[in-house]
Amino acid sequence: MIKTIALPYYTSTLDLHVDEKNLEAVMTAGLDSYDPGKGEEELVRDALEHPIGTKPLRELAAGKRKIVLVTSDHTRAVPSRITLPLELAEIRKGNPDADITILIATGLHRATTPEEQRRMFGDAIVDNEKIVVNNAFDPNQFVNMGTLPSGAEFHVNHLATECDLLICEGFIEPHFFAGFSGGRKSILPGICSQETVNENHSYKAIASPYAKTGVLAHNPIHEDMIYAARLVNVQFILNVALNAEKKVIAAWAGDLEQAHEEGVAFIREWSQCPSITGDIVVTSNGGYPLDQNLYQSPKAVATAEACAGEDGVIIMCCSCVDGMGGTHFAELIQLGTPEEIDAYLAKIPPKETIPEQWCPQIYARILKKHKVILVSTYLDPDTVRRCNMIPASTPDEALDIAYQLKGKDARVVVIPDGVSVLAVAPE
Repeated sequence: MIKTIALPYYTSTLDLHVDEKNLEAVMTAGLDSYDPGKGEEELVRDALEHPIGTKPLRELAAGKRKIVLVTSDHTRAVPSRITLPLELAEIRKGNPDADITILIATGLHRATTPEEQRRMFGDAIVDNEKIVVNNAFDPNQFVNMGTLPSGAEFHVNHLATECDLLICEGFIEPHFFAGFSGGRKSILPGICSQETVNENHSYKAIASPYAKTGVLAHNPIHEDMIYAARLVNVQFILNVALNAEKKVIAAWAGDLEQAHEEGVAFIREWSQCPSITGDIVVTSNGGYPLDQNLYQSPKAVATAEACAGEDGVIIMCCSCVDGMGGTHFAELIQLGTPEEIDAYLAKIPPKETIPEQWCPQIYARILKKHKVILVSTYLDPDTVRRCNMIPASTPDEALDIAYQLKGKDARVVVIPDGVSVLAVAPE
C-alpha cells in the first residue's frame, strides 16, 4: 500500500508517496489537532483582557506620550491583521491621543516592502498608522545601551529607548538555537544593529550544548536576549500559538517573561514528540513564509537531524522562492566542504562574527554526518550542489535518490512541518 503525505511547500503542498512497508512514522505536532473552542479574534481579545503579571494594556497606555509597538517582518507568520487592530484599539481606549509607532523587527533580514506590509497588516493600518522598518545596517538608527552577558555591545533601535511604553507582539514556536521564538526575541535580534545580532549569534554561542531547540536554561543566546529586553523595559507582550494553517489557537499577553513562559509551556506540551529514528527523514520548513529562502531552512533540518541517527539521509522541502536569503549566507554555504566551512567559521572571534554565519555553521554540523537532499523548484541544481546538497525537483524524486543511498528497505520518518515539532529523546 502506498501512503500519500502532503508536505507544506510555499503557499500549497507537495505530495510524498511512501510504501507503508517503509514508513516508520509520521511525526506531527499536537498543535494541529488542538481545538481552542474559540475563534482567533476571541482568543486574542481574551488574552488582552486577562494579561499575565501586568495591568491591562489600556491602563498601561494611560498618560503615556510615545508608544512603540514592535511587530515581526515578512519572514514570520504573525497574524498582525488580527492582533494589531486589537492592540491599537486597547491602547487608544486608555490614551486616545497616544503617539504610536509600529516598528517592524527585521533582525538582519531585508526591509519589509510596502506591498508586504499591506498583506501582513491590511490597508487600514498601512494607510493610517506610523510604520518604521528597522534597518540593522544603518548605524544612525541605534543607541548603545551597554554590555550583554556574553560581552556583546547592545545597540538597539533608538525608538525603543525614547518611548514611554514599549510593547512587543509575536508568535511562539520551537527555535533551533534560541530554544523558542517569541517574547524577548522581538528585541534581540529583532530591532538590534548588525553588530549586536552577529555577536549574539557567534560561532561560540551557536556551538554551546544549550543553544538548541527547546532549551532556555543556560542557553547563552537566550540569556543575551532576555537581558536585552529587560534593559529596554518591554512592559507588555502579546504572543500567539499557530497551527499548520497559521491560525491562532492560543494567545498570551502581559509581562515579558511570565506571559512568554506560559506560552512556552503550552508549545512544549503540544509540540513535543518522542524522536523516532529513520534511515531517511523527510521534512519541510512549514511552507510560506519560512520556506521562502534557503537561509531559513536549517530550522527544520535541525529537527530532522534529531531523528536521522548517525548517518541517515535528510530530505528537505523548501521552495526558496526568494533565493538564498542573504549574500553572506550564500557565500559561506558554498565556501567548500562541510569540514572546510566549519573550520573556517570556528576561527572567527565573536566580535568579528560574519552576518548569517550561524546557518552555514549549523548546516556544516549536519552535513558532516548526513546527506541532505533539497527539494526546490526555485534554486537551480548547480547552486544546490555547491551548497553540499543533492538537488531534487519533487519529494518522490528525492525519496528515490535516498533509497539508492540507504537501500530499498530503508525506514522512512516523515515530519511534514519540521519547524513546529519538538523532537525529544524518548524516556
